[in-house]
Amino acid sequence: MAHKNDYKKAAETYQVSYNQVYQWVRKYEFSGENALQDMRGRKRPEAELTPEDRIKLEMKRLEAENEKLRAENAF
Repeated sequence: MAHKNDYKKAAETYQVSYNQVYQWVRKYEFSGENALQDMRGRKRPEAELTPEDRIKLEMKRLEAENEKLRAENAF
């Protein structure tokens, strides 16, 4: 951005494609710095979950806890 969006120079500097730099700049201009965070494979923070998703997450947690307790009792 400091070099007037010189995508070619940025692509060479960071050893990525011209298109990748272009996409980064578009994301940054449209949604700001947070849009550049890599969130692949990460769970959403609970604050962003819908009530249904929260219930499902709690059910999975309780099922895992029950399974652990069953194993402890069996031992």
